[in-house]
Amino acid sequence: MRRLSEEDLLWKRLERYGKSGRYPFHMPGHKRCNHPFTEEFPNPYGIDITEIDGFDNLHHPEGILKESMDWAAEVYGSDRTYYLINGSSCGILSAICGVSNYSDKIIISRNCHKSVYHGIILNNLKTVYSYPQIIDKMWITGGISAKDVEKTLKNNQDACAVLVVSPTYDGIVSDIRGIAEKVHQRGIPLIVDEAHGAHFSFDRGERKRLFPMSALDCGADVVIQSLHKTLPSFTQTAVLHVRKGYVDIERLEWYLQVYQSSSPSYLLLSGIERCIFEMNERGKEYYQGFEERLRRLREGLTNMKCLELLGENIIGSYGVYDIDCSKIVVSCRKSVLSGEALGKILRDKYGLEMEMCGADYVVAITTFLDTEEGLCSLRNAFLEIDEWLIQKNKRREKSSCTEFWPGRRAEIAMTLAEARKGRWERLKIKNCAGRISSEFIYLYPPGIPIIAPGERIDQDLIGQICRYKEMGFPIQGMEDHKAEYLKVCDMGSGNQSDHNRSKDDED
Repeated sequence: MRRLSEEDLLWKRLERYGKSGRYPFHMPGHKRCNHPFTEEFPNPYGIDITEIDGFDNLHHPEGILKESMDWAAEVYGSDRTYYLINGSSCGILSAICGVSNYSDKIIISRNCHKSVYHGIILNNLKTVYSYPQIIDKMWITGGISAKDVEKTLKNNQDACAVLVVSPTYDGIVSDIRGIAEKVHQRGIPLIVDEAHGAHFSFDRGERKRLFPMSALDCGADVVIQSLHKTLPSFTQTAVLHVRKGYVDIERLEWYLQVYQSSSPSYLLLSGIERCIFEMNERGKEYYQGFEERLRRLREGLTNMKCLELLGENIIGSYGVYDIDCSKIVVSCRKSVLSGEALGKILRDKYGLEMEMCGADYVVAITTFLDTEEGLCSLRNAFLEIDEWLIQKNKRREKSSCTEFWPGRRAEIAMTLAEARKGRWERLKIKNCAGRISSEFIYLYPPGIPIIAPGERIDQDLIGQICRYKEMGFPIQGMEDHKAEYLKVCDMGSGNQSDHNRSKDDED
């Protein structure tokens, strides 16, 4: 048995990392910073309790938690707001199951987070995809257009709901108001995964908005937001907002009890409430200072030659209705660097940790708690790397990496649940062309399936997975953590067993 020393304990590792000086351009939004908001929070052990007398019960709120969530609903302008201590994922699962019956049909955007697909499997739903457009110059997903949603609805009039993600991991915002109008014409609800847009709700007032409008203000019926991603709140904290009319709220509440812990953390609950209170009281003040710091950062990055910043000029094209300017998305498609290589340089040379390193770009999350010094370090690092690429003439003549998942329209051979729960056999990925996947394959982050259960695998996809492995990207979703073998549907007879393997397993 391996002996674990005190220095090996996780909290010791976290403590050392916190003192390392590495700057976090990733979630959580509080950025581990020395700010009155974080310094005033008490010792967590001193306030960690259970559902004792006077402190209510999240699964049957009648007292202080009910009052707090009613207050939060007034702040947001929703009919109901629920505190989530199992992250946005539990809100997404609850929303999907709350608006659908077993084996119903649901329309979703293909670039949804894996939790959406998990909800679909749990309720054995039939899935119809609405595909985002592709921003080809950076090869990331654009928006979902209201016209495309209307067309999909026309061809699937038995759909029970529509679910889209906006903003995306890269800060792309779709026309939620237009989509909501089309969805409501069919008399069904619109669910928006706004996990990355929790900060949108607090940018209200007379001055010009810094951020896009929240989906809740644009007519969506259920909106899920991750507070911890872009606001000063603990990891795993989120909120779910509901509008009356198209949603059975009592049914939704039941599923929230199913997917939330029966022992909800009062640390997380108090963190949610405190975050909302702080933003409601001082959000405008915070955003005013942040706006100027963010403007200087983005202006400084607009003239890069080899690297390229995703800017507001993209609005109006590729289905993009708006962008979240706090997401710093920098493409390296014009250079010889991969996103992973660019992220490594930023980490090792400059001490800057990105939120995500994709095949050809990196994403940095900024919040109002980012310091001027931190933002200047990010700007200067990108400019120095860009200048180095220019001097070394390290431009890429032709992109060597093409991502298939955003607009790739794989053949759907069976439902997610049928593929996931049916008979399967395990093959080497290189020999899976033409077979139907029984597993997910995705890069995490962002957790958007490259292939989902029930979709047919082709040779192009296999080649892409192999390139991702060569580039060192975190390929997940498969039972085989080495990403060498994949479960595929066994269309023949026999019992479900991994002992009945093909000859590929003996290679």
